[in-house]
Amino acid sequence: MIMLLFLEQLLNGLQFGVTLLLMASGLTLIFGIMNLINLAHGSLFMVGAYVGATAIAHGSGFFLGLLAGVGAAALTGMVMEFVIMRRLYRRDHLDQVLATFGLILFFNEMVSILWGRQPIAMDPPEFLSGTVEFIPGAPYPAFRLAVIATGILVTGFLYFLVMKTRIGMWIRAGASNREMIGALGVNISLLYTLLFGFGAALAGLAGVMAAPFSAVQSGMGENILILTFVVIVIGGIGSIRGAVAGALLIGLTDTLGRVYIPDLMRLWLPPSVADGAGASLASMMIYILMAVVLAFRPRGLFQTHG
Repeated sequence: MIMLLFLEQLLNGLQFGVTLLLMASGLTLIFGIMNLINLAHGSLFMVGAYVGATAIAHGSGFFLGLLAGVGAAALTGMVMEFVIMRRLYRRDHLDQVLATFGLILFFNEMVSILWGRQPIAMDPPEFLSGTVEFIPGAPYPAFRLAVIATGILVTGFLYFLVMKTRIGMWIRAGASNREMIGALGVNISLLYTLLFGFGAALAGLAGVMAAPFSAVQSGMGENILILTFVVIVIGGIGSIRGAVAGALLIGLTDTLGRVYIPDLMRLWLPPSVADGAGASLASMMIYILMAVVLAFRPRGLFQTHG
């Protein structure tokens, strides 16, 4: 039973890490390649969750709801880039932080006006509402396995897009020398708009896939945004490999810590004290991990920028 519980928690950590990876992949493209700090990336996660949950609640079905959430986030991201972000590329990071923080406030109020302040619940699709017993004696929710599979497929596609295609070559070249690739005839403004929209679509996908695990409500993007930045810092700014490694490390550390640290604390402390102290220490584990990684690798595990 102990081993089955451990394997189940490993899968839970993997599923949480994959959700963070969907967020971190898009933010890595925007932050690492476009050199833009976008605090409003969590708001795109929220937009995807709201639109997807609303579409599914009105009978669109899960796949159409998923497409609606991803499309809404992508469209919102491209409008953001065209109207606001492209004016910030040559500004310093403080201006980018202030502008995108303002967007967080705007989006939080917007969803409160459109959907109200009452949280929205979203259930997994019926065909994924059961369990799969691929580990004997340990049935596991099918929807969580679908989230893991989605993250693996998206990561593979993202690596292929950035590293093996002409568009990926343009993206990497534009990150190194924007003026030169523009002189070669590439519409770098359009490329950056599409890239921003793609990163926003990944955030929307993460929002729809995470909605069954948490209430869809105003401000839901802020907590996951903090964890996403931790993932990027640990993995290395601009590195897809780093985003993968950082997301899995954070997902497993947070999940296993919350399950096992209170039990370990009971070995030395009374149960009433151990539960509170263990929960507090477990919530700090990801930040302790970040501090340890940065102590030995100040630029992250797979740093791509000097």
